[in-house]
Amino acid sequence: MTHGAHIMLDCTGAVGVEGSWMLSLMESAVDSSGARRVHSHNEDFDGSVSPPGFAAVVLLDESHVSAHCYSESGLLAIDAFSCGNTDPARIIEVIEKSAMIFLIQSTLLISLT
Repeated sequence: MTHGAHIMLDCTGAVGVEGSWMLSLMESAVDSSGARRVHSHNEDFDGSVSPPGFAAVVLLDESHVSAHCYSESGLLAIDAFSCGNTDPARIIEVIEKSAMIFLIQSTLLISLT
């Protein structure tokens, strides 16, 4: 018996992607899925302590959607987890479609827990 679904999207070519843009995209994807947003936050990293990039998260009443980017190398990891009725694949699909303008390659990973 599964208690949730976890979809991960690993991307390359995300040089120049801004955390605020990604957070807005994630919020739109969540809203279009019918999930309920509880909180959203983006944290930009200037390279002084952590590598340059960002971490963004949208907290759902059913779990979360997050993105982590190392902007200099173009690595972007996005995941969506739901332990409720929301299909995280729908959220990732919206994000991937909109982010393709930045991405060179993406790999979709699916995990049922």
